Amino acid sequence: MKVPARFVPSWPSPLRGPWLTSVFAVALLVGIPLLFLTGLVSYTAYNPDLAPVNDMTPDKGVLGFYLLAWPTDPYWLYRVTQGVHVTLGVVLVPVLLAKLWSVAPKLFARPPVRSPGHALDRLSLLLLVGGALFEFATGILNIQLNYIFPGSFYPLHFYGAWVFIGAFVVHVALRLPRTVRALRGRDFRAELRTPRARTVPEPPDTTGLVSRTPGPPTVSRRGALGMVGLGSVVLFVVTAGQSIGGPVRGTALLAPHGRNPGPGPNGFQINKGVAATGVRARDIGPDWRLTVRGGGRESVLTREELERLPQHRADLPIACVEGWSTSDQRWEGVRLVDLAALVGLGHAPPAVYVESAQRHGSFRAVALRDNQVRDPRSLLALRVNGAVLSPDHGHPARIIVPGAPGVMNTKWVRRLSFGESSWPV
Repeated sequence: MKVPARFVPSWPSPLRGPWLTSVFAVALLVGIPLLFLTGLVSYTAYNPDLAPVNDMTPDKGVLGFYLLAWPTDPYWLYRVTQGVHVTLGVVLVPVLLAKLWSVAPKLFARPPVRSPGHALDRLSLLLLVGGALFEFATGILNIQLNYIFPGSFYPLHFYGAWVFIGAFVVHVALRLPRTVRALRGRDFRAELRTPRARTVPEPPDTTGLVSRTPGPPTVSRRGALGMVGLGSVVLFVVTAGQSIGGPVRGTALLAPHGRNPGPGPNGFQINKGVAATGVRARDIGPDWRLTVRGGGRESVLTREELERLPQHRADLPIACVEGWSTSDQRWEGVRLVDLAALVGLGHAPPAVYVESAQRHGSFRAVALRDNQVRDPRSLLALRVNGAVLSPDHGHPARIIVPGAPGVMNTKWVRRLSFGESSWPV
């Protein structure tokens, strides 16, 4: 059935065409696989196969085929990979929007379905475009701590990523030859030298991207690419500082935890403080005790008794899934391996189950692998930068482990259970 002309958008921009679409496609072809891989790295860092408390996606099945023991070296690994993941995701937003604009005639073609084969193609585009918008939207909402989507971010983003990357791989396999031909058909440097007055539509072809009724250009292709590039640069500037830290943290206008966390030894970013987690004053007051279990034994210590144990230092950052991180902070406390020794497991400490005084929210209990426990920089920290931990930073005691995501560095620790046989059911 023929669609009346008044219902068919004219799409008059003379800029649209296979070449411009292909330029945006190449940028996404580089960026999206890197986003996906750094996302898988972030997922691995939680050690989801170690214990149910670490696993926000228990039904992942074969999608967890690549999981391995998360290392503690280099200690900055998670800070870098998650910083790249979040910053790159934000930077690619203008490119994604420009790519969708460039193919709008295809997305809103009339009639929407012309044949069974065309229906399959449209379905693949629905998964591709819908998956892209879903992943970018949930990711940006998460880094801004705006959880307006239904359900938990972790499974939504994880399963959505697999749907999106599947559609992306199929799309690349089908469209890559066409993209290469389009890029070879025009000189990139010549396009960058072409002003608006000499900008003309691309030659008509079968893609349906070139306007049949082009209007006069309001900007050159050089200008369009420049605007997209400038948008990405601006977003990089106002985002990357939260991961890089130091003097450039002040440029991170989009940082969810603010650019100035305050003065003093405890003056660095936090994710959630005592008010947001239900930790009560009596839970972390003078009557607080640490219980250490393992090997059929149990030891209960006050904070003063912990302070009399050998104290060690480690200079480590805090890095969070939202992409922000601190610079290296100097932590002081008792090595986890020394705490394992209190229950007779110091020679080969096993994995540990860490429980917090936190009363609600995810990761109020986590499990750490044996390689994390055995690292001499893994501490039950009592001080930071020479001062006693503030309540919001985990007083009376918190975990600090090199290379671990921020939520795995449990605050307000009340119990350590070494060895899976001592873990709560």
